[in-house]
This record gives sequence, C-alpha cells and structure tokens, in this order.
Amino acid sequence: MAINIKSLKFNADEKLLAYVNKKVEKLEKFFDNMGDIDVTLSLLPEHENKAVQIKTHLPGEDLIIERNANTFEEAVTDAADAMKEKIVRFKEKKFDK
Repeated sequence: MAINIKSLKFNADEKLLAYVNKKVEKLEKFFDNMGDIDVTLSLLPEHENKAVQIKTHLPGEDLIIERNANTFEEAVTDAADAMKEKIVRFKEKKFDK
C-alpha cells in the first residue's frame, strides 16, 4: 500500500505530511488487500477552510471521504476515522454474503 499526498494551493510542511502518513497508514489494519490511498489537502475560501479528501482503492470499489475543518490535523483525523468505519462496513457487506 502506498500513500500519495497532494497539497493544492499551498506547500505542506514535513510536520503535516508526517501527521497525515501516521493517521492514514493505520487504515491498512482494517483491510488486507488494500490498494493505494490518495490524500488531497486543499484550502477553501469559506470559514472551515482546510479540506481533506481520502480515496482508497479496494478490490471492486473506490471509497472516498471528504472533510472540512479549521485545521488540517482535525480534518485528517475526522476523515481517517470516517474512512475506517466505511472500510469496516464495506468488508462486512462484501464478506457476509
């Protein structure tokens, strides 16, 4: 599994990239055959202007989660938690048939 991080409209510092890697690599525990994970960080013009999109490539389906917050760390944490739940639901649905 590879984690691809892309920042739009700004340059992400090493500290933020390390935080994103730390949070997102934990998703691998929830699905064995997970493909690459794409993380997009971007700035928005509105109030909660830090946006994060996490896209995972699972066999047969791509899962996408988007979250906005006041800080990138908060948005990444919310998105990673939501993606974990979505992966678990996908796994249960796929293998409980």
